[in-house]
Amino acid sequence: MKIIILITMSLMVQQLSAQTITNYTTADGLVSDFVECVAVDINDNIWFGTSVGVQMFDGSNWVNYSIATYPGMAFDNIKVISAMANGDIWIGTDFGASRFNGVDWTTYTVSTMQSIPLISNQIKSIDEDPNTGIIWIGTNLGVTPLDLSGATNSLSIGSSDLHWSGVNATTFDSNGDIWLASPLGGITHFDGTTFTPYDTANGLLSQYVTALLIDNQDNKWVGTSSGMSVLDASNTYFTQHTRMYIMPPPDTLNPVVDIAMDSYGRIWTAIYVGYLAEGGVAMWDGNQWEDFHVSDGLAGPNVRGLAIDSEDNVWVATSTGVSKISAIPSAINTMPHTNTLIYPNPTSAYFKVVSSEDKFNNVSVYNNLGAIVYAEDFNFIDEIQLNFSSFSKGLYHIILSSDKSIENHKILIE
Repeated sequence: MKIIILITMSLMVQQLSAQTITNYTTADGLVSDFVECVAVDINDNIWFGTSVGVQMFDGSNWVNYSIATYPGMAFDNIKVISAMANGDIWIGTDFGASRFNGVDWTTYTVSTMQSIPLISNQIKSIDEDPNTGIIWIGTNLGVTPLDLSGATNSLSIGSSDLHWSGVNATTFDSNGDIWLASPLGGITHFDGTTFTPYDTANGLLSQYVTALLIDNQDNKWVGTSSGMSVLDASNTYFTQHTRMYIMPPPDTLNPVVDIAMDSYGRIWTAIYVGYLAEGGVAMWDGNQWEDFHVSDGLAGPNVRGLAIDSEDNVWVATSTGVSKISAIPSAINTMPHTNTLIYPNPTSAYFKVVSSEDKFNNVSVYNNLGAIVYAEDFNFIDEIQLNFSSFSKGLYHIILSSDKSIENHKILIE
């Protein structure tokens, strides 16, 4: 049971059995309590997009950016913020996208001369291809890939290939293929030649897609207005999650606002139902969802976005301030079966199973979606060694079976 400690102050810290929630508001230096979006840069600085500009927080100091002092910015009302591998910060507005290189802001629009013109100034998403460094700018009319190195001359992709409602998320699988989310048209897979749509006819929960993430096992986590659909690595079937965050009855659907993944492979999602003014954050540990809401210490129910830093702190943007969820334990390190030891954990390839009592005769391994990926019968004496070097990075469930018992453990492949 969660223990809730109420403290009346602007910087509120609460212990929730294992994790801590710290809230920041204008009283602590935040430029506006209504934070639309959040990102973490390569130096673990936290960047916030608000209606009055951009703000950076390094853990102690706040730095503000607005068109009053930085006229190179497109606009102060920030809809999207993203941090890139080279340290650049990008923002999206209704009047174009802007890039901050640490010194100056440069704006890109439909009439920009710095590179290929955008397909539209109304920005919905800004995402970086980790393989090429190309910046994919999603808009209400389609997507424009910007290669600032000048190595390619890609053209914008519009409604002839994508849904007419535009693009509000772009991500990339292990093959380098591109996946694009549309506000009203599901998702589209682009392998460099062919555009393949996936929508409710294929099993997607809703046509209205709000967020998109691909995990370390190439599962596609698709946030929709009705919950989360997960398309498996073979692009064959969907797994549905509709009650990640428990709503007041009779409402059950969980409209997804944003998705992020921590270093343990756990999936975090922001959820908000506008007509109920109810929302929060939920985390999938590979087996079940745990939710966090105002009663647990979040700054507010209107959750706008998520970002995760290098220490697995989860930064939550809301309309009433920012929350940092920290000291989140990993279920990987929890070993309830005292007679069985699995080590090393995490591992990159080999691990051993040692038991002082049970003589297991079968091991089964399931991935983060619950699909079996490995099974073996064996004669267990004192210990066994298993080689998972061919497995993708991520969280797995290990089921050990004997004539007397069944044990469920978790392991992280790095």
